[in-house]
Amino acid sequence: MKTHESASQSVKIAIIGGGVSGATAAVHLGELGIDVALLEKGPGLVNGPPICHLHAGGNLYREISEQQCIELLEQSIASVRLFPHTINKRPTVIAVPHTDTGCPKELLPRLKRITSSYQTLVDQDPKNHVLGDPKQYYRLFEREELELLAGQSQPDTPTSFEQWLIPFAKSVDLDSIKYPVVAVNEYGWSVFRLAASATLTIQQSKCSRLMLNSTLLRAQRKDECWVLTYKDSQGDVKELHAEYLINACGYQTGQVDDSAELPRSRLVEFKAAYVTQWGNGQAQWPEVIFHGERGTLNGMAQLTPYADGVFQLHGMTEDITLFEGGLVSSCYQSSHPKLPEVLTNKLEKGWQPDVVQLRTERAIEHVARYVPSFDSAKVAGKPLYGAQQIPGRDETLRAADVTFENENYARMEVVKGSSALEAASKIIEHWSLVEDYQPENIEQLHPLSMSLTEEQVETLACELAISRGYPKQLAIVIGER
Repeated sequence: MKTHESASQSVKIAIIGGGVSGATAAVHLGELGIDVALLEKGPGLVNGPPICHLHAGGNLYREISEQQCIELLEQSIASVRLFPHTINKRPTVIAVPHTDTGCPKELLPRLKRITSSYQTLVDQDPKNHVLGDPKQYYRLFEREELELLAGQSQPDTPTSFEQWLIPFAKSVDLDSIKYPVVAVNEYGWSVFRLAASATLTIQQSKCSRLMLNSTLLRAQRKDECWVLTYKDSQGDVKELHAEYLINACGYQTGQVDDSAELPRSRLVEFKAAYVTQWGNGQAQWPEVIFHGERGTLNGMAQLTPYADGVFQLHGMTEDITLFEGGLVSSCYQSSHPKLPEVLTNKLEKGWQPDVVQLRTERAIEHVARYVPSFDSAKVAGKPLYGAQQIPGRDETLRAADVTFENENYARMEVVKGSSALEAASKIIEHWSLVEDYQPENIEQLHPLSMSLTEEQVETLACELAISRGYPKQLAIVIGER
C-alpha cells in the first residue's frame, strides 16, 4: 500500500467513502490499471448498513417491479463473480403468515420470469451459473411435504431444497402460515468477507491508494481539477487533486453534494438488525422471510443464519428494524437528509446497552410468533446498523446505481450492495476511461480479486468482525462450498 508524506498528491480518480460502493469501485478501477485514491473516514472498509442478503432476484420485496427484480438478479450474479468468497450458499424460504393479506401464489409469475432471465444469462455466459441450476431456482412446498420433512434428520451438508427445509419444518408453527411455501436460491452475503475481499485486493493493487482514517473537509472544482481538502490519520490537513471525483459516501452522499454545489434529491433511512444466539447451531437453517406489512405490528420478520447458532434478525416494525423518524428526505437548502439526533447519536457514538437488549428481545419475540422455540434465543452482540440512501423520492426503490454531473463528478447511489459493480462499470463507460472495455469479462479483468483464497478472506473477515465488536460467526463461511 502506498504511503503519503507530501501535503499534496494527484490521482486520476478520487473516491470518497469506503462502503460497498466505494470499495467496489476502487477494486474495479485499480484492477483496470487506473490510478485511484480511496478516502475513508473510518478505520476499515464496508462498515455500514446491515447487509446479509444477496437479493438475487429481489423476492424478499413484494412491492418492487419485475424489472427491478431482474436488475437485482443480474447485478447479484456479477457481484458473486467478483467476490466469490463472500457468499453463503443457502436458500431463502418465503412464507406468508395468516396475519398477512397476501397470497403465496402471487409470487409465482415473478418467480417464473426471474427463472427465465437467469437461464438466459447462463446461456449467454456459463460463468453466470452461480445461483445453482436455473431449472431449480425455486421450489414450492405444500404443508403435507413439510410435515413429512419434519420427521427427517438433516444431513451434515444439505444439498437440496428438501434437506435445507428440514429445520424449518421441524420448528415453524405450520398452522401460522399459508401455502405453498417458497424456497428460492437467494443466497446470503457476508458483509465482513466482503470487507476482507475488498481490503486484500486494494492492498495488492499498484494503482490503488487506500487512505483510512481520512476525513474530507471540502471538495472544490478548480482549474478543471477536483481539489479535496482532508484531514489524514495523523490529524494533518492535506490536499488531493483528481481529474475525476466519485462520491460514494452512502447516506452522507448529500454532504459532498453540498460541498461541491451539485444538488440532488434523495431519501435516507436508518435501519438496524439484531444479533442473537439460538440453540447449539447443529441444524443448518435457510434464511427465512415471514412476509408482513411494513411499519405495522405484523411487519416482515427475517431470520438470517450464521455459524454455530448465531442468527441475525430483522423485524419491519418501528420497535425493531425501523425507527420513528428514521426515513427522512433532502430539502431545498441541502442535499443531505437530516436524521433525528437520537439516530445520529447511534451512528456516531453507538448504542446504549439497555436499548440493545430491549430491541433485540423485541426482535426475538417477533420471530417467535412463527418459530415458537426461538423465544429461548439470547442477545449475542450489538446491532448491525446504518443509514441507507435512496435516490429520488420513491422509498420502495431498490435497484439503483450511479448518476453523473458534467464536471467529472459521479454519485454512486447504491441502495443494495449488489448494484455497486454495475455502477462502477457505468462510470468506466461514461467517462471512457478504458479502451475496448468489456465489463462482462469479470474474472479476466480482476486477477487480484480472483487470486484470493477462501481461507485468506475468512481469516481477515473474522478479525474484522471481532475488531468491530461482533461475534466471528458472522464472518465464517456457511452453506454449500
